[in-house]
Amino acid sequence: MGGRGSGTVGFGDLRLGRRQFLAGGALASAGLLLAGCRQEAQQASQGGSGGSGGNFPDTPEYNFVFVNHVTTNPFFVPTQYGIEDAEALLGTKSQWTGSETSVVREMVGAMDSAISGNADGIAVSIVDPEAFNDPIQRALDQDIPVIAYNADGAADQENPALAYVGQDLFQSGVEMGNRIVDIVDEGLVALFIATPGQLNIQPRIDGARQAIEDSGANIEIQQVTTGAELPEERSRIEAWYNGHQDVAGMFAVDAGSTQGVAQVMEQFGLAEQGVRAGGYDLLPEILKLMKAGHIDFTIDQQPYLQGFLPIMQLYLYKISGGVTGPAETNTGLIFVTPDTVDRYLQTESRFEGDSEQQKIVEAPA
Repeated sequence: MGGRGSGTVGFGDLRLGRRQFLAGGALASAGLLLAGCRQEAQQASQGGSGGSGGNFPDTPEYNFVFVNHVTTNPFFVPTQYGIEDAEALLGTKSQWTGSETSVVREMVGAMDSAISGNADGIAVSIVDPEAFNDPIQRALDQDIPVIAYNADGAADQENPALAYVGQDLFQSGVEMGNRIVDIVDEGLVALFIATPGQLNIQPRIDGARQAIEDSGANIEIQQVTTGAELPEERSRIEAWYNGHQDVAGMFAVDAGSTQGVAQVMEQFGLAEQGVRAGGYDLLPEILKLMKAGHIDFTIDQQPYLQGFLPIMQLYLYKISGGVTGPAETNTGLIFVTPDTVDRYLQTESRFEGDSEQQKIVEAPA
């Protein structure tokens, strides 16, 4: 099978312009897929040496490899639970590999290993605009389907991956920038980013900057690098604040930096002084500090789905001979605020990554 630009006709050649398609969203199809999986699981017929649930055919034990940029980051705990839960439904297995600290050459090495090891499918977070194109194409040329998740490369160019499962990163940044303009009248605003240039988070900061500048608000933007490890992120945010105590707003575009912002806001009592703050993702400390009034919002991108859905799509691709499977899926943009945070704090689940237990989660009354 050939990917886009491979010179042969394959599934990738039939793919629509992916970012144009993504702009329309695919959450409805994702919901139908999840509903179908639940129905299949309830039918509970098991088969095959690898196995499958429901009416799916007996299959080999497909091995799907995930290549991640921060393999130990707590953000991806629910992602890994999503992978495990999809595996349990389908009788597949997986590998979680890549880099702990966003080193692209380590990620490319992990992809090379997956290809040489004849993986049945690969999901990769495309955090660099060019480095992954050749290995993705080599995988496709060897009939190994590849899906992007969490990050989809540069906005101004296509990559060979068959589909993207994740947030529309630039548009989410635009929405955050609009929210910043709504809550900050004027003054200095810090935009904190763990690893500038990496395409899982840089589009967010670009979108936020564009929205703020387009608004005409009297807001001075300063981008601040925090690093890839949580302790480092907090210490750099604190150091920046100590040198800029006239700040009007502190906002972040990644989970670790958002937690660091919330912790610094608490440490210095900044919300009581009128400083506004917010960011991304649902780490337990972020939610706790939001409930206590230290930040104004955080943005949920549903990391569980970013593990669950690539497994489902790669599996469907394999059993359908490439007829179905890869589908652009926007995992969404949900603003969580102090008014809505209780539903997250009052539940613990694999979907949020704060419980290993399999259970039906009852929504708070």
